[in-house]
Amino acid sequence: MKKSLLAILITLVVILAGCVNTKSDVADKGNDNKDVKTDDSAVAIELLGMSTGEADMNIVRDQLIKNGFDVKLNIQPDYGSFTAQKDAGNYDLALSSWTTVTGNPDYAVRSLFKSDGDNSIMSDEEVDKLIEQASTETEEEFTKTYKQLEQRLVLDKAYIAPLYNSFKAQGVNKEIVNADTVRLAKSRAIAWESIDFVDTSKRATQPLIMQQPIGALTSLDPIKGNDGSINTLNTNMYVRLVNLTDDDKVVSDGSLSLNHVIAEGNQSYYFLLRDDINFTAVTDEKAVDTGERVGADDVVFSLNRAKDEKSVPDHRTYSLHESMEEIEVVTDLAELDVNQSGSEVTVKEALEEGLDAKISELVEDKNAADNAAGKYQVVKITTVNPFPQVLNYLAHQSAGIVSKKQVESINTYDVESFDVNKDIPYGDQNTVTEGAKYNNTLYASGPYILSHKNDYEAIFLKNPAYMTGTENEAKISNVTVRFIQDPDSTLSALRNGEIHIFNGVPETKYDLVEGDSKLTLQKSDSNAVSYLLFNTKNRAVSDSEDLRKAILYSINQDEILNYYQGNKNKAVSTVSPLVDTGNEVVADPAKVKEFLEAYNSSK
Repeated sequence: MKKSLLAILITLVVILAGCVNTKSDVADKGNDNKDVKTDDSAVAIELLGMSTGEADMNIVRDQLIKNGFDVKLNIQPDYGSFTAQKDAGNYDLALSSWTTVTGNPDYAVRSLFKSDGDNSIMSDEEVDKLIEQASTETEEEFTKTYKQLEQRLVLDKAYIAPLYNSFKAQGVNKEIVNADTVRLAKSRAIAWESIDFVDTSKRATQPLIMQQPIGALTSLDPIKGNDGSINTLNTNMYVRLVNLTDDDKVVSDGSLSLNHVIAEGNQSYYFLLRDDINFTAVTDEKAVDTGERVGADDVVFSLNRAKDEKSVPDHRTYSLHESMEEIEVVTDLAELDVNQSGSEVTVKEALEEGLDAKISELVEDKNAADNAAGKYQVVKITTVNPFPQVLNYLAHQSAGIVSKKQVESINTYDVESFDVNKDIPYGDQNTVTEGAKYNNTLYASGPYILSHKNDYEAIFLKNPAYMTGTENEAKISNVTVRFIQDPDSTLSALRNGEIHIFNGVPETKYDLVEGDSKLTLQKSDSNAVSYLLFNTKNRAVSDSEDLRKAILYSINQDEILNYYQGNKNKAVSTVSPLVDTGNEVVADPAKVKEFLEAYNSSK
């Protein structure tokens, strides 16, 4: 979440795309290898992906055929149909990717590979044990544990087959947008509030035009989605307790907190809240100040529902927040007289750093807070075990702060008997889609709110009550997000001035952006890893470790990097961009032959 994803997030989103068959019957169209002659005894493999990943699918297909496999491509036109095929089990391998948008390695594995992870389709007790062990360790300690985890996940069991680690790049129309104001963070989604025009007089009259591939939005409720359709949108709609810098450091800057502090023991986390953000709503396609302040009660409500698997139907992000045991409002000043972790400074002193007014009183009622007078709200989070990585999760879009009053007024249904045909939950995309069902009930705590959308674009409006008068106030009044799936079409739109920023320029198109005098290319490392995910049910690869390893050692990452002109890095797992484990996967035709022979003899 995450983080623009060029390949496929494996988040399981309930989006149905037509009739899905229980057995694979993908038409030969899109199956580019139909004329390739293979041995009749070759093992048949079905590779599932989207049209946007067709180049990768073709490379993998060719490598597998060269190693004795018969490959069928199942190419789907969009994310919804891909997910429907995946849910139906119509694949042996699914082209997948994951971006660790929180900047911490626990996020890179917990949701994907833990037995109860909300995006996991596998179960391995040893993998579970190593994930939990690493989560309690410091950065100095966890490298060895993640090395063992990667060894088990990839080299020993071949649950995934890595392809590459991507760079992150975006093209900016520098004639319209001031490129110096456009951030390119390693992990977090692009922040809109800092972006400004070259001609600042156009802030109120000209929309900033962005792009993303996916137009079917999972949910505008931040806890109900963790995929490329909503990560950027929800990141800009909901404020969080902390943020990530462009190089993945956790800070309070631009967040709901003026300061945050870890207490001695690394289980208690304190957040001093600011008092200059109100929720905004949409009335007659205009953003209006609701007059409701974003406060501690909303934080407690939001984070309790984030960590509770049963708080909403189809909860997609609870595993990211299950480390939190208790979220509470602190009203006793004496509770702050404990030491900061690794310091003789008290929590109170640390929270007061840089404040114009020292803390004289802690208040429970958010409307009683008055930072200028020394009256503040403090939220305390206690984790089940010492877990400093909890701060990274609190920077994730799923930890966005929603209005307790508004969400409770909308979500009046019974979770256990939720009826998708009758009940309309908070954040349902139908409520913001033009047409008969339009009924925008969103309350945004962030710099922007979604006004309305259609199949072509989504229109966002500036929150008029978000940190006004500060450097964090949004500069541009309106943001339009165009839904353009094809990268070539997106690049053409950027070059023609139809969009202003293309977040996610493919590596093969860098030269076109750099060669256009109107554009500038911003590039950095990223935490995005593409890999092949094995089906774990009702397929030969589900049961045969030998077959999975034969596929694993068929993948030649050097050939893939050559195709991308060196604009990819090698990877072993989703942890690769975050922790140097020293592990490596090297293509080996001899091992492929050995494992295929073992597989065939076991049948």
